Amino acid sequence: MDTRTRVAVSAALTLGLLAGCGDDAATPAGPAAGGPAPQATGEPWYDEVAAASAGGTTGGASSPCPVPVSFPLADGWTAKAIEPPKGELAELVGEALTKRGGTTVRCEVDGRAAGGGFLRIWAADSPTVTPRAALEGFATGAEEKIAGQQFRDLRAGGFDATEMTWLATDPLAEEESRNWALAVQSSGQTLVFAVNEGLITERTDVLPAYRLAVRGLAKSE
Repeated sequence: MDTRTRVAVSAALTLGLLAGCGDDAATPAGPAAGGPAPQATGEPWYDEVAAASAGGTTGGASSPCPVPVSFPLADGWTAKAIEPPKGELAELVGEALTKRGGTTVRCEVDGRAAGGGFLRIWAADSPTVTPRAALEGFATGAEEKIAGQQFRDLRAGGFDATEMTWLATDPLAEEESRNWALAVQSSGQTLVFAVNEGLITERTDVLPAYRLAVRGLAKSE
């Protein structure tokens, strides 16, 4: 991918240009279930960062996040479907905005209105890929330099899950960011929930909504 393409990808993701108009935050969620107690304070997991308060739920085939799980939304965060790029943007970047390391993005949970960042949910293209393999492919699929990969197995709501954290360096901005992602399997799909620090977001902006979502995961068709 050339420099012009990388800049276009970064700009489009930052501005949420691909987000649809749907929102599934009308029904308050119940308490997040199945979350592990804090295990590792500080770098790299920051388990001391508490889950956010719930303000709704999303998930399921008819929702803005069409995946076979449901999960709570942080208060003020909204779920939006991701649509393929069109027009000049599509010609420029093709699938670069919706594909990453063997996964396809399914929806985005936008927390900018609440002072947060983004939580994105991706589905593995192969139905047989394991959660750990899906995470490894996802981490290396952005053409960034990655380091410090760590994994752990835990319960995420009603699911056995694998979580990964790593450092990624953007080759354009030369900025290092901490990333977190968790993968589960449901109804023949492997799903990846991913957040990261960025130029304008810190871990306390993204981890509370991420923790709420993954600790409240439940099966949904």
